[in-house]
Amino acid sequence: MTFCVYIMTNKPQGTLYVGYTDDLARRVWEHRTAAVPGFTQKHGLTKLVYYEAFDTREAAKQRERRLKSWLRRWKIEAIDQMNPHWRDLYEEIASQ
Repeated sequence: MTFCVYIMTNKPQGTLYVGYTDDLARRVWEHRTAAVPGFTQKHGLTKLVYYEAFDTREAAKQRERRLKSWLRRWKIEAIDQMNPHWRDLYEEIASQ
């Protein structure tokens, strides 16, 4: 099983949400379809723009905590390095 940390947004440079999951495709689909009420639904965060994979749940949780504590500009820099055009990566991960 792979555990992932991910960042969702509504548009380039928009509102950011950091989360972690053991099923990235399912979790992103939940965000995209507003299946679970909350922050991402309220702000329309439907685009997956960043993710990292880990072998253990604990490693993913630790990374999520670190990313959540980062300044916004650091998160944007991380996204820019992985995904400079802020493409929605959902189709990429859903086909895996």
